[in-house]
Amino acid sequence: MSQHSWSGVFPAVTTPFHADLSIDFKALEAHLEVLLDSGVKGFVMMGSLGENLALTWDEKFEILKATKRVANGKVPVLSGVAETSSNQAALYTQKCAAIGIDGIMLMPAMVYRADSDEALAHYRTVAKATDLDILIYNNPIAYHVDLTPEHLEILCNESDKFVAIKESAGDVRRITDIRNKIGERLTIFAGVDDLALESVFLGATGWVAGIGLAFPYENQRLWELAMTGKWDEARELYRWYTPLLHLDVGLKFVQNIKLATQATGYCAEHVRLPRLPLTGAERQRVLNVIDEGIRNRPKL
Repeated sequence: MSQHSWSGVFPAVTTPFHADLSIDFKALEAHLEVLLDSGVKGFVMMGSLGENLALTWDEKFEILKATKRVANGKVPVLSGVAETSSNQAALYTQKCAAIGIDGIMLMPAMVYRADSDEALAHYRTVAKATDLDILIYNNPIAYHVDLTPEHLEILCNESDKFVAIKESAGDVRRITDIRNKIGERLTIFAGVDDLALESVFLGATGWVAGIGLAFPYENQRLWELAMTGKWDEARELYRWYTPLLHLDVGLKFVQNIKLATQATGYCAEHVRLPRLPLTGAERQRVLNVIDEGIRNRPKL
């Protein structure tokens, strides 16, 4: 797959588990088929939403192989890269290339809070170790490392392997700052669900989507309306969707979205430690949002 196909909706796919917390490959493959049918243009596996750090390398590669079988060359398959050291991230990326993965979504090194020079060194190290295209993941809220437009300019000038950015700084002004600094050099993917429409308006041409896993057809309809400039229809759909999109934000976003995929019949809500399933009032609050969304689901 060429980098030119990196646009549109790339869902950040969850990792479904059985009750014993083994991977439910049957549910995974069925869910991927539905997402393909809805019109997504790529898969991002084992991102934050895919519980990357709760999986062994063997499990990750089995998931990637299963995803490649379902994708069957129709859309690119990317793997999240979330390791605790740059060398491990480089090695993991090389192993992804060896099994035919199309690219990676590269996160900062986990655990250690890098400064700017260290963050740049991490991205350089992985880029030098692979020929795969790289989707930069910028999420300073979660990972305490911010790749600013100035940093992106440095990386892009050094390597053509950086082809896109998932921008999750939580401030849509950043999209314009990136465009002003580096033009169209990187494809910008919206990285925060409840800023997706605003991001498209400002120039994003991709969306690494979360809650769309539970509402794939509505998610795709919103994307198509936005990309064709049908703003009135897009706003109307967005207003229905926004309470659900808010579930992608906050500490328990994985549990929220998995609960939604369970409610809509795709994947069970089971999560691996250290995450725990939602309980009590918190669970009921999220279920109320999901149930209301389902009750008022628009006819497409």
